[in-house]
Amino acid sequence: MSDVEGPLLTRPTKYNIEDSNIALLGSDLEKKVREHAGDKETAWDSAGQTVGTQIWRIEKFGVVEWPKERYGSFYDGDCYIVLHTYKKTPEAEELSYDLHFWIGGESSQDEAGTAAYKTVELDDHLNEKPVQYREIQGFESSKFLSYFPHFVSLHGGISTGFHHVSSPPPDNAHKFYRVTATGTRLIVREVPAEGASLVPGDAYILDMGTKVWQFNSKGSVGKERFKAAEFVQTLVNERGSISGGAVDVTVYDEGGHGAGIFLSEIGLESVPITPTAEGKETKPPALFRLSDASGKVTFESVEPTARSTLSPSDAFLLDDIANETASAVYVWIGSGASLTERRIAVQYGQAYLYSHENGGRKLYATSIVKIREGHEPEAFLRALGE
Repeated sequence: MSDVEGPLLTRPTKYNIEDSNIALLGSDLEKKVREHAGDKETAWDSAGQTVGTQIWRIEKFGVVEWPKERYGSFYDGDCYIVLHTYKKTPEAEELSYDLHFWIGGESSQDEAGTAAYKTVELDDHLNEKPVQYREIQGFESSKFLSYFPHFVSLHGGISTGFHHVSSPPPDNAHKFYRVTATGTRLIVREVPAEGASLVPGDAYILDMGTKVWQFNSKGSVGKERFKAAEFVQTLVNERGSISGGAVDVTVYDEGGHGAGIFLSEIGLESVPITPTAEGKETKPPALFRLSDASGKVTFESVEPTARSTLSPSDAFLLDDIANETASAVYVWIGSGASLTERRIAVQYGQAYLYSHENGGRKLYATSIVKIREGHEPEAFLRALGE
């Protein structure tokens, strides 16, 4: 039986990461969020008290704790806040924090905006100690993914209804999953059950309820095939315990016997040829100053790109987009930055991404990392050459 929360509702305006701005200060949405939360957000009472990961989902301008048994599963119609609490060294007495808000590709503007606002609220609750990360579905940072041995991105959400992976597809519909692996980590993304979703180089799973098929494309590596099989087995075991019925599992290899059966089921005669991607530009990190010291806000490039250039009285943007392992735009807030600089710095980070490309690729989904002076992560310091 499908796990559906509430009746299907008319969806509000979809969040568009290509041209939307999720800065909320002074907006009507901020007022709605404040009215819903009242003077104090009780969800934060237990936040960041002990080492570990905590997750909340955005629901009607508020936050609701996400069940621990669903950690690692995210729905594209929702937005989430994820807090990772840790100690920099085993002996450290002080707790440190990484704070992420994740925006689903089918979520609404209200949900995305509320997630952004509530993240700031939680940051304030934790005395501005966290490093903040904006995460866009499909472009998650390696740090975000590292919290979950299995990361699963599924269709659905609170407003549209959603299913557990272990539930069979409704009405004989097919569910299609793309499987990749990073080290020992399994990453599963639900994609449309059609030929256009198949990209050479990965493993795929087609779930038809009583039948589950795995397809290994030629470019998929052994760990991806193994992880895909692991996911299939988990799905089959859970479904069998729920329904008591057997699930037929078949594995196809590209070019092998029966592969055409799998491909025809998603409307393909053969695996498509992937066009050669344009190369990324390789450029060093660049630093920009955001300041209102002159009475109006200025945004200008500064040299050198070094820690000594950072001034506590201003905010700075560090472009480390070309970093192959941790592509990001960092927004650094000086301890003496003005209220205006602190409030609009992330907006400038977003505007910067919307106006830039790298090797012909749009960059709007690149991670934005907000840092307070004195809480700089190692990746930021490395980008500054330290």
